[in-house]
Amino acid sequence: MNAKARRKEILNTLRGSDVPVSASSLAQQLAVSRQIIVGDVALLRASGEKIASTPRGYIFEDPSSAAFPFEGLIACCHAPEQLQEELYTIVDFGGYVINVMIEHPLYGQLSGALNLGSRYDVDLFLKQVREEDNAKPLSILTNGVHLHRIGCRDKETFDRIRNSLENKKIIFASPD
Repeated sequence: MNAKARRKEILNTLRGSDVPVSASSLAQQLAVSRQIIVGDVALLRASGEKIASTPRGYIFEDPSSAAFPFEGLIACCHAPEQLQEELYTIVDFGGYVINVMIEHPLYGQLSGALNLGSRYDVDLFLKQVREEDNAKPLSILTNGVHLHRIGCRDKETFDRIRNSLENKKIIFASPD
């Protein structure tokens, strides 16, 4: 199979899946290395395809479907050992951690997709933070200050998440 056909097959697989698909799984399915898949996904993204990375693999983001009826930003500041508490709080109250953003003094705004919707997702993410070489949260660069874009079913859910994080002293400032 040539590269163009392989990338088309990757897209078909991702579009047909409701759950993330790992690079290793795609590599096995297409009889290539994981690194080939990572490169193919990078090229697909560069061509405009909306492919997100999650701790469990790649997922196609369908722009025609509204992912969340409500999205909001929460500014947080905490020590690295509070990362699990922060993320568990968000997902336990029904939130979906879409991404994390920091303001870097040299590069401006940097963001990373998280796509965490459950404790299972959070646990996989935290496992990567612990086990991967040089895999540190972006907030390390800003002394713990960061923003999260959170998707929810409604503003009330978002407010419960924000209030709980405030009670835990994780909120830095709440943008209105």
